Amino acid sequence: ALLWAQAAATSKHDLSSLQVLQVGGAKLVPEAARRVIDGLGCTLQQVFGMAEGLVNYTRLDDPEELIVACQGRPISPDDEVRVVDDHDQPVAEGEVGHLLTRGPYTIRGYHNDAVANARSFTDDGFYRTGDRVQQLPGGYLVVQGRAGDHINRAGEKISAEEIEDHLLAHPGVFDAAVVSIPDEYLGERSCAFVIAQGEPFKAPALKSWMRGRGLAAFKVPDQVVFVDSFDTTAVGKISRRELRAQLRARHLQQTGGTR
Repeated sequence: ALLWAQAAATSKHDLSSLQVLQVGGAKLVPEAARRVIDGLGCTLQQVFGMAEGLVNYTRLDDPEELIVACQGRPISPDDEVRVVDDHDQPVAEGEVGHLLTRGPYTIRGYHNDAVANARSFTDDGFYRTGDRVQQLPGGYLVVQGRAGDHINRAGEKISAEEIEDHLLAHPGVFDAAVVSIPDEYLGERSCAFVIAQGEPFKAPALKSWMRGRGLAAFKVPDQVVFVDSFDTTAVGKISRRELRAQLRARHLQQTGGTR
């Protein structure tokens, strides 16, 4: 979607017939969503779901600030959603927790796989999606990433997607991916891979700019690596999770692991 928005700025094609752009499969962080809306001049509809069930989407008449900030609410009034802590206790509205769901089209279990069922379902039949979310008023969900995507830096949990959103707000950043790198002192440290655009700038300037936004010091990337592009699938899609794993593995191979 970012590539489309970038291309639209110089395209001679008439895009006035494009009214709605539906995005899903990977979270579109707020700054990226704003760029898409501004660049393509259409209504954005965010969709979040999974093969096992639970489909969420923003409604076409939702206010733009809600559309860019969340991944929608359940499609069915009979969908049940729980957001819980590590001990399966409900968290307060707006707090980040693990997403559990049960509903008319969500699976009840995996065929002939008792081990997977014990791991993936609660005793009362809620499916453990593996996603970490915030629930907003009205049942809207803000996806904060997969449970394993958070960076544990010296005991502080950092959302890779939160940092990516801050990076994308910088006018010189076209795209960014934040990954965890093993560190012998901190446990993990953060490394931001950045595709730059426009006037060149250096990593210290980017870090200083992020601190100027009021970002907590421990959330500012420990390392910034500039790259020319990110690998995509045959249809041009970027899986943030696969991209992070790929960049992490490549970086560790080049640097020899922990510092």
